[in-house]
Amino acid sequence: MDRMPDSQAPRTDSAQVRITRVRAGALAPKPQDDHVAEETPVALEFNGISHATMLATPADLEDFAMGFALTEGIVGSASDVRGIELRPQCDGIVVELEIATACAVRLRERRRAMAGRTGCGLCGVETLPEVLRDVPSVTANAPIAVGAVLRAMREMRTRQSLHDLTGATHAAGWARLDGTIERVREDVGRHNALDKLIGALAREGRDASAGMILVSSRASFEMVQKAASAGAGVLAAVSAPTALAIRTAQRANLTLLGFMRQADASIYTHPERIVP
Repeated sequence: MDRMPDSQAPRTDSAQVRITRVRAGALAPKPQDDHVAEETPVALEFNGISHATMLATPADLEDFAMGFALTEGIVGSASDVRGIELRPQCDGIVVELEIATACAVRLRERRRAMAGRTGCGLCGVETLPEVLRDVPSVTANAPIAVGAVLRAMREMRTRQSLHDLTGATHAAGWARLDGTIERVREDVGRHNALDKLIGALAREGRDASAGMILVSSRASFEMVQKAASAGAGVLAAVSAPTALAIRTAQRANLTLLGFMRQADASIYTHPERIVP
């Protein structure tokens, strides 16, 4: 089961603030307490190489670092990550990863090729081929009942404790083929939430292809790319996919669903994997 926040320990993923509410056009007579999601600069360093700084919710950062390293192609497997340390600094957090020498050499070559040029701002990625890199075709897993996908999305919504508290975060979840949610991660960024989820699965040695990934956001190209790189055969999103996301899912043999609403959904690619 997911670890639950210790009610006796202060939360690091949210903060309490005072607000004045407006209801039906009228000001409330006095301020009230409310909660907002934390957003913190998180710098990722690989063997001392500064690679990217993201704004993220400061929880499950070891999962985030592992998932980012995997989905961005910096490492090939969880075993390539030898250690992860968190180092608070100024008003942010530096996450230091020790990775295999071969992975570090490739990363240094990537950074050297970028020196002196204007980057595109996509997490240290410089060229279009790097952004649109191919991902391995996922292995087709067992058929999944449409009711299991719908049930998993509904269950994930009940597990979004930070969203319930703040209303400001996205979630990514992994469910077994029968629709039972096993892991949920939340973050202010939808990509961060998915990286945290994939990192959690990798650190636990779970096979992502043995279930399905669900996200509380739209299905962008990057979300499809990350899910496919993790080996998941199904990605279900609350909102719409983009055309590039659909083309990428089709090539990667990934079943992509969108507009998940209670008992409704749209299947955009590989519908043969979803059965009555």
